[in-house]
Amino acid sequence: MKHPLAALLCLILAACGSSRTEAPAEALQLSVTTANFDDSDPSDWPGRSPDRYPVHGIDVSRFQTQIDWRQARANGVNFAFIKATEGGDLVDPMFADHWRSAGAAGVTRGAYHFFYHCRPAAEQARWFIRHVPKTSGAMPPVLDMEWTPTSPTCRIRRDGAVIREEARIFLDILERHYGRRPLIYTTVDFFEDTELWRLRGVEFWLRSVADHPHSVYDGKSWSFWQYTSTGLVPGIAGRVDINVFAGSSFAWAGWLKSRVQ
Repeated sequence: MKHPLAALLCLILAACGSSRTEAPAEALQLSVTTANFDDSDPSDWPGRSPDRYPVHGIDVSRFQTQIDWRQARANGVNFAFIKATEGGDLVDPMFADHWRSAGAAGVTRGAYHFFYHCRPAAEQARWFIRHVPKTSGAMPPVLDMEWTPTSPTCRIRRDGAVIREEARIFLDILERHYGRRPLIYTTVDFFEDTELWRLRGVEFWLRSVADHPHSVYDGKSWSFWQYTSTGLVPGIAGRVDINVFAGSSFAWAGWLKSRVQ
């Protein structure tokens, strides 16, 4: 079932000026569609359920090799965060295909970078910029920061002040290039260990698969909530991460107005 927001969103986005380097394959279809999802390992939500939020989306990487983006869009994928890069020498092999196909299907998309703790932040920022184009209609980029205890090459755990400074360097470089402040994705332990909430002017995309972020993150503000990694979405083969936007459909329109170029 679709909500009649397409006209409103198109007018809002048309009013936002931008310098455009790459245009989407098609004009974005920004009406909000209701989620028709399932979960292979659902949680028994003790607090506020993600079902109470109207704007759902996904995040994908090389592990999602078969996606019918038009079918996914029709079944409630209103946005997608797509992995682009990792560290300073890795590009997700599915990024170009996911980026192009999601845009053609009218899915609002944003690219994310997985942070590697053994490379300087500035080097990683340049690597991301090298591979992610300025795209009209895209969401702000995302910096994914979490501990990497199973990494074969880098398991260091630096002090929170160092982590926050590295994050600031990365965010500042991308903001200068893309004209929008990136978001940060993180997990409960990393958020607490490094005191990421001390960073000023940052929006968060938070992972919490057993309870509402308000409970798990001690009431800290968030814009996106990753609530499962075992989602089942029509059009996507296998399991996929599912997320919600923090507000109503109209709040989503306002968020896009202020952040999408």
